[in-house]
Amino acid sequence: MSEQHTYRVIVRGTWEGLREEDRARLLAEAADHGLTSMRFTEEGTLTYEPSPLKHFSMRYVVVSDAADGDEMAGALAEERAETALRELGYGFTGLRSTVTDLDTMKINQKSAARSAARR
Repeated sequence: MSEQHTYRVIVRGTWEGLREEDRARLLAEAADHGLTSMRFTEEGTLTYEPSPLKHFSMRYVVVSDAADGDEMAGALAEERAETALRELGYGFTGLRSTVTDLDTMKINQKSAARSAARR
């Protein structure tokens, strides 16, 4: 069995061709999709600023084969974002992703030791 890695992926995009009712719904729900809702989940969390209502981001946790790397994790998250946005009926364009492999992240041991010493 191949090794699995956990990735945090931020998918960014631009709203496109939103209908008036879509804009109204996004604006009405904006408080639920602001900075405080930014979490990485398997289902993804949608965040955006209401003014201007132009860009959005979605945060995902993706678990996939380490051998497939960051590119595959990004592609999987973008696919999830496309599906979610289409199900909501929102138009979008220009999806791009930023991927962080949590299993290969370097932890600054010096800072961690200082934090522990302060406690």
